[in-house]
Amino acid sequence: MGEPIQELTADVLVVGGGPAATWAALDAARAGADVVLADKGHCGTSGATAAGGTGVWYVQPDPAARQAAMASREALGGHLADRGWMGRVLDRTYANINELAETGGYPFPTAPDGSQPRNGLQGPEYMRRMRIRTRRAGVRILDHSPVTELLTAADGSVAGAAGHRRQAGHPYRVRAGAVVLATGGCAFLSGALGTDTDTGDGALYAAEVGAELSGMEFSNAYGIAPEHTSVTKTAFYSFATFYREDGSVLEGAASQGGRSVIARELLAAKVYCTLDRADPAAQQAMRLAQPNFFLTFDRLGIDPFTRRFAITLLAEGTVRGTGGIRIAGDDCRTTVPGLYAAGDAATREPICGGFTGGGSHNAAWAMSSGSWAGLGAARYALALGRAAHTRPVRAAGGAGLRPTGRSGGADHREVIAAVQGEVLPYDKNYLRHGDTLTGSLRVLDDTWRQLRAGLHGEGRDTVRARQAAALAANARWMYRSALARTESRGMARRLDFPDQDPAQHHRIATGGLDEVWTRPLKEPV
Repeated sequence: MGEPIQELTADVLVVGGGPAATWAALDAARAGADVVLADKGHCGTSGATAAGGTGVWYVQPDPAARQAAMASREALGGHLADRGWMGRVLDRTYANINELAETGGYPFPTAPDGSQPRNGLQGPEYMRRMRIRTRRAGVRILDHSPVTELLTAADGSVAGAAGHRRQAGHPYRVRAGAVVLATGGCAFLSGALGTDTDTGDGALYAAEVGAELSGMEFSNAYGIAPEHTSVTKTAFYSFATFYREDGSVLEGAASQGGRSVIARELLAAKVYCTLDRADPAAQQAMRLAQPNFFLTFDRLGIDPFTRRFAITLLAEGTVRGTGGIRIAGDDCRTTVPGLYAAGDAATREPICGGFTGGGSHNAAWAMSSGSWAGLGAARYALALGRAAHTRPVRAAGGAGLRPTGRSGGADHREVIAAVQGEVLPYDKNYLRHGDTLTGSLRVLDDTWRQLRAGLHGEGRDTVRARQAAALAANARWMYRSALARTESRGMARRLDFPDQDPAQHHRIATGGLDEVWTRPLKEPV
């Protein structure tokens, strides 16, 4: 006999615990839905936002300012963004941030002139308040309760999810009228701060029920961090001078537009830097804006403004890339009925095209898409009514749960190591070439076949097995999409196709598990 299953029902189930998840849960509850939120960690403290500070794409509703904001990154993103979506996100972000200040009690700083800049958030305080607001709205929060698979109804619509409650030590199942996946992106357990929960689970679950993904070629984001540390606040390195081991300046190296120079040098030697281009005023502002950036330096007794320190690049995948689950409507529905996506789990192409970075657009997209997904899911579920809670359901999970061959023939640690060996090295993922991508895919496809046939987890090991399967699936979607884009656009750069091709001004959809497919999306962008 198996372990007893905790059975729950809800109108809307939100999977995740970061800003997108909490905004989704909050707005679904305010729309009249009964909401359950299930987080892999402790909602309000897990994930990339809770671990640090973030800028926000918060722009006053001045037409000229809005036009300038929308134009600022269009070229960087390969002109794949959509101004209609950008305008919607700017409006929603402006409203949500003002609500956070005026009714949510967030303590935005006050400038000397009495104004209150609202273009930045301290992650720990932001997420602490979002947890409180979500609970006050009546949302039931399941902490330390990772979802391991979706449930579907007879018509193929999503009807809930199942998972494992780590601290209680038993499985659980939530029957729901609709599900919002706000599980974050995929950073491949690279060690970047706050990304250990970002293993691409939501993308795997979505693909298992037939959802599509988009923009997965825009996934080779790497953040700069001091060597042997995890804090990737790359924006501050715009004040840096980079050096080779012999002390000579590394020409062309920069935090923007010169990271490939750093990557090439790191393949053979160490790279050092000093934040020596920051004047005293900038130094003070940096410490106030992102105090956690300086904790490592302070503990090591290093003044980063005057002393050289070794750096590394940490893979951040789709956390700072733009790819994810494809959005099929203004309410952030996916291509599968009953399933919605928000935050880093969803593609950010509508507002970023093929390029993004840390904070700013990411934070704005999280809260905006979270609100829309929560409202959309609530409307969908409430239209179904209470009958949705008693529908017959089928478990949709495959790899890591239900092997097709002899169970026990694959180990999740070996799967993770194999995947990381193909996606973490700079010369495979960052400095992409068709031949290298093809070679990596042979390894990844073989890894998938082995895990699909033999990887199986039970209890706590179910979570580990599913994470390993998610890493492998995300890597294969990334590299198949990268091979399909035979040009360099946004962050999807190819050494063998260094120029942008006007004929490829389109997005690329991908999906599939045992057989991964890609196709161009011909809708206008």
